Amino acid sequence: QVQLVESGGGLVHAGASLRLSCSTSAPYFSVYTMGWFRQAPGKQREMVATIISGGSGSYADSVKGRFTISRDNDARMVHLQMNSLKPEDTGIYYCNAVSGRNSYWGQGTQVTVSS
Repeated sequence: QVQLVESGGGLVHAGASLRLSCSTSAPYFSVYTMGWFRQAPGKQREMVATIISGGSGSYADSVKGRFTISRDNDARMVHLQMNSLKPEDTGIYYCNAVSGRNSYWGQGTQVTVSS
């Protein structure tokens, strides 16, 4: 069983930055597609950004140009740098790891952006 632990969430004002991190216990971490998803109150969980090993990130249109996903295969970690945060970025942010038919989720970290 792969464990994912997110950190770095918090309460910030609009325009601020946060950096989320996700550490994993995944063996052969480099084979996993890693991603960040978020869920706002009353809404469905949505993809924010994903990254494959050795590849660039893919982003939701709503965060393009503001968020950057990165991974450190040696440390088995994935990060999400979030700049120019907006109130609509508020939600619980989840780390996700996918390999084949296996998909794992972290417990989530709360991000709240006040206007």
